[in-house]
Amino acid sequence: MALNLQNTLVVGISATALFDLSQADKLYKKYASHPDKAIEVYRDYMLKNEDIVLEKGVGFPLIKALLNLNRFQNKNETPLVEVVVMSRNSPDTGVRVLNTIREIGLNITRSAFTAGESSADYLEAFNVDLFLTTNEEDAQVVIDNRVCASAVLSVSPEYECDISDDQVRIAFDGDAVLFDEESEIVYKEKGIEAFHENEKKAQDIPMNKGPFASFLKKLASLQDRLPMRMEFSPVRIALVTARNAPSDIRAIKTLRHWGVYVDEAFFLGGITKSKILKAFKAHIFFDDQDVHLEDSSLVVPCGKVLYPSNCKLNNKNICVI
Repeated sequence: MALNLQNTLVVGISATALFDLSQADKLYKKYASHPDKAIEVYRDYMLKNEDIVLEKGVGFPLIKALLNLNRFQNKNETPLVEVVVMSRNSPDTGVRVLNTIREIGLNITRSAFTAGESSADYLEAFNVDLFLTTNEEDAQVVIDNRVCASAVLSVSPEYECDISDDQVRIAFDGDAVLFDEESEIVYKEKGIEAFHENEKKAQDIPMNKGPFASFLKKLASLQDRLPMRMEFSPVRIALVTARNAPSDIRAIKTLRHWGVYVDEAFFLGGITKSKILKAFKAHIFFDDQDVHLEDSSLVVPCGKVLYPSNCKLNNKNICVI
């Protein structure tokens, strides 16, 4: 009988996001102009080192904290969280990844090794709700196909995680992430005054769902399965947005309309997001704009949310009038 994961949060993560495979990647790129040679060198390196445990990658703290939520799972229930490793490694070179998972005791039992092909095509088969990767091309395919939420991970090399894995702390930007890009396009094309006027007039009209709305709602469902009041949940969710009054109320009412409980909300109106995220101690922050991600990735792991290929925000000629 097939396992029913309808009530389980399923996260797919690339091996390069879960673990540090930078050394192997450097070797491959060194011979990239000779693909056959590059594959041979990479394979030899991975096989010779397959019993050496990999260092943690940018997405590791989040994954560890998410899996730790399964301590609240009742007997005979489906897991609260499932993680699937999605890798462009071949099954042969992927043994080092699997050995590392076992050695450090991560409860990950599902994986996909595609030998250089994109793993994005297999996300739906694994019922993935969120896909985290370091490969922008893979993330773009997922975003364009609208299979699930998807982000490209990054963090400063100097970042050191000091966040407890007894909680999961996730922060989201609003427009073009949780909400659709309609309001952001108004801002880009017509300026801040037109944006505020539009949001004030529409404050009682819920915004359309953005690429991460379904993932947020799945997080809310996860909270419902936990055996404590929402206010004491180990899952902490924050909205960290450049919106401010009078555009703040529409965001709050939209989340209320969706039936989603957000623990904290910050309407910054141009103040840098990084200090808020550092204080919140986010395991990850999802945003669509490089201007925010550059500072934020110095203090917390970040996931860049790409625009669909046909989105007007990809037009670099759009600017504030």
